[in-house]
Amino acid sequence: MKISGKLVDIHNRDIYGASITIGKGRITRIEKAESISGYYIIPGLTDAHIHIESSMITPGAFAAEAVRHGTVAVVSDPHEIANVCGREGVDFMIDDGKNVPLKFLFGAPSCVPATNFETSGGIINKKQVEDLLAKEEIHYLSEMMNFPGVIFGDEDVCSKISSALKHNKPVDGHAPGLRGEDLKKYISAGISTDHECSTLEEALEKLSLGMKILIREGSAAKNLENLKSLIRSNPEMVMLCSDDLHPEMLLKGHINKLVSRLIKDGYDLFDVLRSVTLNPANHYKTNTGLLRVGDAADFILVDRIETMDVLETWIDGQKVFDRGIVSFKPDQKKVINRFNCGHINSEDIVIRNNGGNIRVIEAMDGELVTNEIISPSGSESVLVADISLDFLKIIVKDRYNDAPPQAGFIKGFNLKKGAFASSVSHDSHNIICVGTNDYDITAAVNTIADMKGGLAVSVDNNVYSLQLDIGGIMTSNSCRETAGRYDELSNIVRKMGCTMSAPFMTLAFMALLVIPDLKIGDKGLFDVNNFRLVPLFC
Repeated sequence: MKISGKLVDIHNRDIYGASITIGKGRITRIEKAESISGYYIIPGLTDAHIHIESSMITPGAFAAEAVRHGTVAVVSDPHEIANVCGREGVDFMIDDGKNVPLKFLFGAPSCVPATNFETSGGIINKKQVEDLLAKEEIHYLSEMMNFPGVIFGDEDVCSKISSALKHNKPVDGHAPGLRGEDLKKYISAGISTDHECSTLEEALEKLSLGMKILIREGSAAKNLENLKSLIRSNPEMVMLCSDDLHPEMLLKGHINKLVSRLIKDGYDLFDVLRSVTLNPANHYKTNTGLLRVGDAADFILVDRIETMDVLETWIDGQKVFDRGIVSFKPDQKKVINRFNCGHINSEDIVIRNNGGNIRVIEAMDGELVTNEIISPSGSESVLVADISLDFLKIIVKDRYNDAPPQAGFIKGFNLKKGAFASSVSHDSHNIICVGTNDYDITAAVNTIADMKGGLAVSVDNNVYSLQLDIGGIMTSNSCRETAGRYDELSNIVRKMGCTMSAPFMTLAFMALLVIPDLKIGDKGLFDVNNFRLVPLFC
């Protein structure tokens, strides 16, 4: 079989007319042509760090959408489902991914649970990490979020890193804001990447110490604008990633849209392409082809590089996408879940005034980090949401046991009425809810408990929902079906006054106890900087 067109040669930084001969899934010959004509032939694209579960669909359903955008491989950390179902969750992702041609490079989750200050449904201990890293399907040790454990030489943490290095598999980092001597200790432990940089200064310091930077542009955290100059200054040390990509965003595009955006901004085509092809292939030792003789025949055809609208996607010599048509269907047969909690009532979430000041979480659009606000509690005997100050009530309910919910206050969502809730709440995926009043909060939380996972909005005596039947974080439906309902719920929340561009995504990170400053889990408010639970009143 032969494919002819304008070959984009990332190795020699050239574009020339060529014919590619494919045999048994590999490129057997490349012949230069006398003229340059036809579509551009580009190596298939790789997302260097993503949690498939955040798209709320299975690996198979994700693949069926991603190939439309030229993605041939993803470096995927399955720690979301692992926090719900443990090792069974990791095996589910691997098995489901095997049913489709997209190349999933799964990692062994390093921090399940993310902390000991919350309740999760699964544990991946150091013995299980060792067992996973010995598997051919596991390509790296997933993001090491427990950076204090690395810095202070925690035995369990060090054992997991040692296992990865023993198997000659890279260790992904997760160190938001880490600088100076602590950063040096973190990197010297063998950690080679970070996707949490939000400022250029932080990224440059990490680069100077030999760490590779994954520039993240997802649904909630968007760092491309701040960090894109690294593609000019350090092209060999940079990769692009999504981290978390909700279904409605995946419908619009994937890594191809980041490539298009950078090229339109004037960045060098070859530097940009290497960040999504050559660099991840070299770092993660992938089996993805890079348009050389002997490589796997993984490539895409586009008519205009500036737009990166993909006409065809080829994986291992098979055309898996052709002008709107995907050649395969996901074959998801298994459903796994752990959801054991019952209902809450309004009395469970009453906050009685102890006097003095209270801690309030301040959330920011497009950021995973939060601030801590100290505010007077006032003179009322019971504290309720104050819409005029945008002080809303936030609830986290343990989904694995019938423990009482935790309640606090949050600023930044700007709801004027109602409440919305989700069982997608990183990383333990307990039920999280923000609302203006206890009635709607209770209704939204209880709807999720009845569905055993999903999203819910309660407003004006109506409840709207989306069930997530797999682990309470994914659905058996297609990306298109899921995105449609997700968009409906998000629009309802926006009509309730919410000013967040991705309300549910931002909500999901308010329980992530490893990203500063103040978060809330099923055991209460958590001071991330000092890594300890703190009371609401101070």
